[in-house]
Amino acid sequence: MTPNTLYWNNNEEIVMRKKMLLAPVIALGALTLTASPALAHSGHGGDGSTAGTTTSTHEGSWSGQATLDPLNNSGTTGQAMIELNDNEATVTVDVAGAAETFMDGPFPHAQHIHIASQGVCPTPEADTDGDGAVSTPEGHPFYGEIGTSLTTEGDTSADSALAVERFPGGSAYNYERTFELNDATAASLADGTAVVVVHGVDPTLLSAEAQEKMSELDPALPLAATLPAACGTVNVSQMGQMPEGGADTGSPVQQSDTSGIFLGVGALAVAALGGGAWAVSRRSSRA
Repeated sequence: MTPNTLYWNNNEEIVMRKKMLLAPVIALGALTLTASPALAHSGHGGDGSTAGTTTSTHEGSWSGQATLDPLNNSGTTGQAMIELNDNEATVTVDVAGAAETFMDGPFPHAQHIHIASQGVCPTPEADTDGDGAVSTPEGHPFYGEIGTSLTTEGDTSADSALAVERFPGGSAYNYERTFELNDATAASLADGTAVVVVHGVDPTLLSAEAQEKMSELDPALPLAATLPAACGTVNVSQMGQMPEGGADTGSPVQQSDTSGIFLGVGALAVAALGGGAWAVSRRSSRA
């Protein structure tokens, strides 16, 4: 019996061979569908909100750094470092040139990680009321809402935004604290929109109009107490990865997306195995 006669006469064998050839294709398709989402980070909703974020945005170890540049003619500068291990963050902030005294005591400097907006610091043009100072609300469209309050103890949520008794103070300080980071802040760190802002400006550096104003955030405080004094976007990279061109390039390191590789492998497998099935059919038709 010739091979052609075998394929012609035994239709059941032809069907069985096709099934055997299609099984790996189905398996590879399932692998592609399950692998691709695992490589993606969850992000913000289309409206810029943090709803729907999950802990998957900050699994593993991450490191971020921000250079804090002066705002509102404050002369305040500094560096911020964030090390994230799963949901545990260790944050250090080193500040110099800040306002020194407030009501005969160290000037308290509220400091926060702002999130879920453009991820940049405002320019002087953000002063919409013309008083010569960029207030915290005027800066919100640029650096966003408060995601985490960098307090010295206790609560770190936005509820502690103005807990002045739990923030560092004086003209220079070194802050370090380890705490559990919330999902919304971790999501902004992952997508490059987290910004560290230090507040509190010496009122003598402000215009006469701004010196007389009270804060929109707390009418019991002068505007100078809550004005942003220093600001910096957090550049984040995954631990173990080196930014292209060497360390500290000033740009976030993007996660490599290998979903295309899986799709390519799946496509090649379909083409190759599909070609094999076509060859069986062609041989059968010739018998």
